[in-house]
Amino acid sequence: MASSSYRKYETRKRNPDPKSAVLLVIDMQNYFYSMAKPILPAINTTIDLCRQASVPVIFTRHRHKSPDDYGMLYEWWNGDIIKDGTVEAELIPELDRRESDLVVEKHTYSAFIDTNLEEKLLEMGKKEVIVSGVMTNLCCETTAREAFVRGFRVFFSTDATATSSAELHDATLKNLAYGFTYLVDCKRIQSAFSNS
Repeated sequence: MASSSYRKYETRKRNPDPKSAVLLVIDMQNYFYSMAKPILPAINTTIDLCRQASVPVIFTRHRHKSPDDYGMLYEWWNGDIIKDGTVEAELIPELDRRESDLVVEKHTYSAFIDTNLEEKLLEMGKKEVIVSGVMTNLCCETTAREAFVRGFRVFFSTDATATSSAELHDATLKNLAYGFTYLVDCKRIQSAFSNS
């Protein structure tokens, strides 16, 4: 997406600080496999760069356990939700995940609602999040916006996020670059971490 129209909104540049950053890998699950597969190399590269720089990696997993946690998603998506205990709810096997990595389970677009994510970030003394995963315009964007309003500096991956269309992906990047996040990609993260 080198010619993407989001670049005109990308007026602020900053690099993540490996000492205060955490990588969030959002909802890279079998349910989203068709849209997640093209970004698997960029996701795994980003994970590897973060591990090399001692940046913690936190995965999220979207799932619904009972009608009590369906919320508006059930209505909005006509009952097509990710049910816990199904193959679709599991993280994609090709993902570079370690047993020691934290997995935050969530039931709505934001990884902060009804989870211990903020508490974990504060416990670790982290002030920055790098957002990657799917879907760019739903869970990734909502989590990024919420991190921003909770006082975290947010970096949003342009090449390790994906959604159902290039138009929606680009629209999110425009909005986030304008008001919420610094945009990064694998090359930028590699450069930032090698220079710190």
